[in-house]
Amino acid sequence: MIPTRKYLLSVLLLALFIVAGCRSGGVPTYHISEDIDFSFYKRIAVMPLNNMTSEKYAGDIVRQVVISEVLASGLLDVVVPGEVMSAVNELGIKTVTSLNARQIKSLGTALGVEAIIMGAVEEYGMVKAGSASAPQVTITLMMADTGTGSIVWSITKTRGGANFMARHFGARHETISETVLLLVRNAIKTLAY
Repeated sequence: MIPTRKYLLSVLLLALFIVAGCRSGGVPTYHISEDIDFSFYKRIAVMPLNNMTSEKYAGDIVRQVVISEVLASGLLDVVVPGEVMSAVNELGIKTVTSLNARQIKSLGTALGVEAIIMGAVEEYGMVKAGSASAPQVTITLMMADTGTGSIVWSITKTRGGANFMARHFGARHETISETVLLLVRNAIKTLAY
């Protein structure tokens, strides 16, 4: 039996919907300064992230994954988090979620780093799509040059939500830990453009 055009069109449309529904995370929005030689950066500090969610430890969780993924990438060395907080306290910095250029430069000198990563966790938790629930995480990360205090890299990225297969067929979705890991890993990859 020869398939009809309607049958072939139906199969093609179904495949298109499945592929579109399987995609999660959308397109990242990121900036990389074109006039910066990123090979200059060898050692960085990752600041505590601003937690804008109701999940108490979301900022700490994402920060630890950022540190691990930066180290795993082999791009940069990272200062131990305790050293970062000691320097913050010694410099009398009251809040690390909105640093100015002078504070960024001071932290660079105190920690012996060429850059710092700071940012926020904007969304962290389960979202409902129809009868399915799935994790969704949104982060913004920025890297500031400690010599100038200016932002040289930034990214805002979301990952998660129930995909087509989970919403319509009850397929397994990622855990929140998997979502955070893959989200951060994909964000860090933009540093190695």
